[in-house]
Amino acid sequence: MKVYYSIQDFNPKDHYVVTQGTFDGVHLGHQKILKKIVEKAKNLQLESILLTFHPHPRSIIFNGEQNIKMLNTIEEKIKLIEQMGIDHLIISPFTKEFSRTSAFNFIKDILVEKLKVKHFVIGYDHRFGKNREGSIDDLKKHSEIFNYTLHEIEAKEVHESIISSTKIRIALEEGKVNLTKKFLGKAYSISGKVIKGKGRGKLLNFPTANIEIIQSEKLIPKHGVYAVIVNRKNTRYKAMMNIGFNPTFDQKEKSLEVHLFNFNENIYGETIRIYFHEYLRNEQKFETKEDLSRQLKLDKKNAEKELQNA
Repeated sequence: MKVYYSIQDFNPKDHYVVTQGTFDGVHLGHQKILKKIVEKAKNLQLESILLTFHPHPRSIIFNGEQNIKMLNTIEEKIKLIEQMGIDHLIISPFTKEFSRTSAFNFIKDILVEKLKVKHFVIGYDHRFGKNREGSIDDLKKHSEIFNYTLHEIEAKEVHESIISSTKIRIALEEGKVNLTKKFLGKAYSISGKVIKGKGRGKLLNFPTANIEIIQSEKLIPKHGVYAVIVNRKNTRYKAMMNIGFNPTFDQKEKSLEVHLFNFNENIYGETIRIYFHEYLRNEQKFETKEDLSRQLKLDKKNAEKELQNA
């Protein structure tokens, strides 16, 4: 897959099968669109294009007032889309100027003239152009003028709820990581660098790896304790993770700490990936360290139970 960081960097050599959208999370609904575009391109002996944007359009349109946390970093998104078999990924900067592009000009100048669209594959609720004025109806109307074929993907439902990146964000903010697995088709994950902590876990016989998240735009799930899987150097470890402020110790800054089961190695400075499988409990303040230690033992037992088939 070839990756471009501007529409201007792409030089078309033929006509293409195209789709466009934010594709944050690359959830099951996105995957259905991507599978269709790859299959369509293969059958027509054409190449496929995914046009996406960064940063998230809403963060520009609303002048940063909407602090949108992303399900994927750019690097994660590129990897997931490449796995789907797309030929060309264009990550175009979304600016105030671009946000003023009318629906008609987006179709004419971008899709038709710049991307040489022959087939356009899109979700049922797709909106585009200035003030989201463009719709499926506009794409259908202009397809005859500009000689491209429109392919609309029907709504995909999971537990009577239409899949969307927004609903996945809300589920994560509520700690519903089990639901996000069903939406994403896999466990939600974050990656970070292991840094030096305060050493409290070791004193409680539960040594933890403190995680520093490099990408500030990445969404961190709700505060609390989770059953997780840690991937370190392509080896999987069952573990439990705490996100929050460690109220027993009156900690002022937020921390992410993970305790790997049956593990006793120095991993400072390493980057690990953490997959969220189940929310175990809220963060809570304990009267004594002994009370906390007893709860941690119970957390580990519950995490091991939840991770039996992970």
